Amino acid sequence: MSGRRGSGVAYRAIKSVLAVLFRVLWRPTVTGLENIPRRGPVILASNHLSFVDSMVIPLVVPRRVAFLAKSDYYTGSGVKGTLSRWWFEGFGMIPVDRDDTRAAQASLDAALEVLSGGGVFGIYPEGTRSRDGLLYRGRTGVAWLAMTSGAPVVPVALVGTDRLQPVGSRRPRLAKVSVQVGPPVEVEGRFDGVPAGRARRELTDEVMAAIHAMSGQEVAGRYNERAAE
Repeated sequence: MSGRRGSGVAYRAIKSVLAVLFRVLWRPTVTGLENIPRRGPVILASNHLSFVDSMVIPLVVPRRVAFLAKSDYYTGSGVKGTLSRWWFEGFGMIPVDRDDTRAAQASLDAALEVLSGGGVFGIYPEGTRSRDGLLYRGRTGVAWLAMTSGAPVVPVALVGTDRLQPVGSRRPRLAKVSVQVGPPVEVEGRFDGVPAGRARRELTDEVMAAIHAMSGQEVAGRYNERAAE
């Protein structure tokens, strides 16, 4: 319990300072926040253009949002390692070892834990960042989460974060950023009698279509693959 309180304190401290700096320096255009339910489990499904996406969304959304983060960020030593852990824990991120053979299931289990507690979980259906600006096909994990938890999926479209911190850049730059939040996609009772696999595909495609309508990205028509590091 004390660890959760500590994490909550760090989150509030980080967000209170950075949210102000973000508004002053980047002046983001944010619309549709009223579409996010004020309480209860919610899945925020967003396009993914930059490393900073998992920070931009929590800074503009009124509720606390949990994202997954590479476990490497939590294993460093010394002052740098301590600051890294404090930073990512403060943002409410959940460490996952992406090289573990059970990483995908572990990620879904972690998400379900957040949702079962009435929290907000952020997910990128594309699976990894788009390095060419295209919107890739969504993977059905987002639909599995929604159908398993009963939580609505709220589509989010980010524009400009790829210029705020381009791939390979270590420091953010001044760039015009917009965050648009769409109406919730409800799942309960919609797919009764529909085969599970088809239902997950249909729901995922519906969410991705909503993201596309807001982001205006060109559609790739295929899955994105994680680049070698």
